[in-house]
Amino acid sequence: QKTAYEIPLRLVGSEMCIRDRPNVIIIYTDDQATLDVNILGAKDLVSPNMDKLMLSGTTFTQFYASPVCSPSRASLLTGKNPQRAGVPGNAGQDLSRTSGLPPSEYTMAEMFKDNGYATYLIGKWHLGDQPPHLPTAHGFDEYYGIPYSNDMASARRGDPPLPLIQDTKVIEAPANQATLTKRYTREAIQFIERNKSKPFFLYLPHTFPHLPLFASKEFHGKSANGRYGDSVEEIDWSTGKILDALKQHGLDKNTLVIFTSDNGSNGRNGGSNAPLSGSKGGTMEGGMRVPMIARWPGHIPAGSTCNELSTTMDFLPTFT
Repeated sequence: QKTAYEIPLRLVGSEMCIRDRPNVIIIYTDDQATLDVNILGAKDLVSPNMDKLMLSGTTFTQFYASPVCSPSRASLLTGKNPQRAGVPGNAGQDLSRTSGLPPSEYTMAEMFKDNGYATYLIGKWHLGDQPPHLPTAHGFDEYYGIPYSNDMASARRGDPPLPLIQDTKVIEAPANQATLTKRYTREAIQFIERNKSKPFFLYLPHTFPHLPLFASKEFHGKSANGRYGDSVEEIDWSTGKILDALKQHGLDKNTLVIFTSDNGSNGRNGGSNAPLSGSKGGTMEGGMRVPMIARWPGHIPAGSTCNELSTTMDFLPTFT
């Protein structure tokens, strides 16, 4: 049973017609270095769409997340410190069905759903891989993606093949990782098209640039920053396609788009948190300070910067 703090928050008595409520899209990368955007100083990769997003929204320069995957995602979805949300460390492959985000936690997806939004999670979940812990048990109408990190498929350790899941069923194993970003983008665009006449919440936690790194044939081997750059540049392409879809369907001005990462880079294979010290897994700046851009035309100042301290825990109360 949920506590009073976690009860559904509805817009009771609101004069805002439900179809006029803003859509919300969170694009959430995995282990993306703090400054890996051209406009922030990156010299070895191309990111025109992230740059465009920054120029049309606000960039948060002091934005923080937990330095590890699962706790960071739990904070984002619940608005809580990860320990309070019941996810102090990474969720593993768990046939006992006990590892993951507790069913008692009230998520932003549930809040949106309770207020008439369509909800979809596309990408990496990493808050439990068994049915009681999958996204469809936490407020998402639909789910398409892999349930944990893409390196959790070691035959040497005895891991099963990396699964691609649709709702609660495995549809591909092992998942073809080279096509994941492209397929995530297709699913996102189709979701936008299906829900263009009603409010929607799209959470897109990308698989990359977490190791091992993959990119489709259109991006593989093209970046000056090797495989890391290939994967980041494909995510940039994906971001552009999603922004194009919003504009095409007249949703551009009624959609809040957020772009951020779960934690800093691990500092390997092309990722770098310079000039910050530290990396993923640690509590120095390089592990916890992440890129964050918020764009909502007419509501958030374009081309602006916010230097105030903020965190992933701020999203849920802000959306509420």
